Amino acid sequence: MQKKKGFATIFDVAKHANVGKTSVSRYLNGEQHKLSEQMIDKITHAIKVLDYRPNQSARMLKAGQSKLIGLLLADVTNPYSIDVLQGIESVCRQQGYMLMVCNTDNQQALQAQYLRLLEAHRVDGLIVNTAGMTSEQVTHFQKLSCPLVLVDRINTSLRYDSVGLDNDQAVTQACQHLLNKSYDALLVITESLEVEPRQARVDAIKSVCEQHTKLDYQVFETDKMCVDSISQSITAFMAKFPQHKKAIFTTNGVAMMSTAKALKALKLNVRQDIGLISIDDPEWAQLFEGGITVMRQPSKVIGQTACERLLCRIQGDQEAPQHLTLPAELIVREST
Repeated sequence: MQKKKGFATIFDVAKHANVGKTSVSRYLNGEQHKLSEQMIDKITHAIKVLDYRPNQSARMLKAGQSKLIGLLLADVTNPYSIDVLQGIESVCRQQGYMLMVCNTDNQQALQAQYLRLLEAHRVDGLIVNTAGMTSEQVTHFQKLSCPLVLVDRINTSLRYDSVGLDNDQAVTQACQHLLNKSYDALLVITESLEVEPRQARVDAIKSVCEQHTKLDYQVFETDKMCVDSISQSITAFMAKFPQHKKAIFTTNGVAMMSTAKALKALKLNVRQDIGLISIDDPEWAQLFEGGITVMRQPSKVIGQTACERLLCRIQGDQEAPQHLTLPAELIVREST
């Protein structure tokens, strides 16, 4: 069986054209005015015959850059992450950068593996969507030498640029909407509060409820988003506040999905029996029981802003870290 031939190199072109490597380099670098017409014809013919393609990565590295940007996602299946990815990719495409996407699946071992991979490819910069990463995992990025921007992790102590949702604005507006609709009991359903953005949202809900004492609340935290355990928490909540107008506040789209399944299993009528509001706006949210009221994150804009901030760092911006927060948009549907 014949061995598959690899890519042609600059040496192959020079040998086929019977010219020196320097002449081929001048041809490829746009210095053809330094070559004779006969030499140009020979090199052109050799490139065509060998189907030679310049190694752009090597050329960029020689120039001191790779034109690669790394993106580390905690969960590529999360609709929020997908929107952020699209925003980042659009800026990369416009600015002539290639995006390397790595999904850690919330596993520390994979995170470390991908960080080594991205460093080996000498990416010019790195964007990290840390939505599912603990503070301990985030500290590992301090070993990197390239510029880094965090998405969905507004923490001034980390000394990195960060872009994310204005959680206080999103929660305050959502709670004010519930108050305007006369809701007076709130069940907050969230994934693990070890992750900073979720904790920030729960803290903001607590703050609003403490300011409006007529709004009672309780928090249900679960790691696995088990529908059975959520159903039990909803049942207990309904029993605890029999005379109240009740609503559920989920802290993201994952919690909203599991909560919607639990409400279906309990045969509870959304809006008539209990209200439902969430942060995040996956496409299915507008279809469930006439639509779920949400605080829609500007996810693609968050991705675009993060990429633009990273490119500024790559180009030499040395100013103090910026921590940018973008507002959510209230989308009122039948669930409230």
